[in-house]
Amino acid sequence: MTFVHSFEPVSDSSADRLILGSMPGRASLVAGEYYAHPRNLFWQLMESIGVVNGNLSYDARCQGLINNHIALWDVLKTCTRTSSLDSDIDEASIVVNDLASFLTSHPHISTIFFNGAKAEQIFHRHVLPRLPASRCDLNLLRLPSTSPANASITRTAKESAWAAVAKAS
Repeated sequence: MTFVHSFEPVSDSSADRLILGSMPGRASLVAGEYYAHPRNLFWQLMESIGVVNGNLSYDARCQGLINNHIALWDVLKTCTRTSSLDSDIDEASIVVNDLASFLTSHPHISTIFFNGAKAEQIFHRHVLPRLPASRCDLNLLRLPSTSPANASITRTAKESAWAAVAKAS
């Protein structure tokens, strides 16, 4: 088992949407960048829905999210797992990020998009019950995971689903 720690959020106070993953995979942790695995479709999907240019530097892509009022973070702060797969996360090791404080300091966020089922599951189990009543009116939408492990869904189907991020602005 490997102990892993997530990154700081990509955001500013103008964010009106939040994309939550579960925990960065090994390639991302090594690179120090969200969605760094070359076969992860996240940045390509952000480009296809008109949010950022996928050919820009990592910092410029992150700034593109911010410019489009999109925050990016992970639901988990720390956990242990045997691989990059969400299914390998040791449930007993889960420590979630302080999303209640984050949402309080980002009052314009009205929609949370989950990058896959695990992020949604952890949010509902560990975060939602602790949110202040004033933040329980959020729109919550699970999107298909952009991970290369989620190969059963076509890229076209993923693009169609992820278009909701651009439409929510």
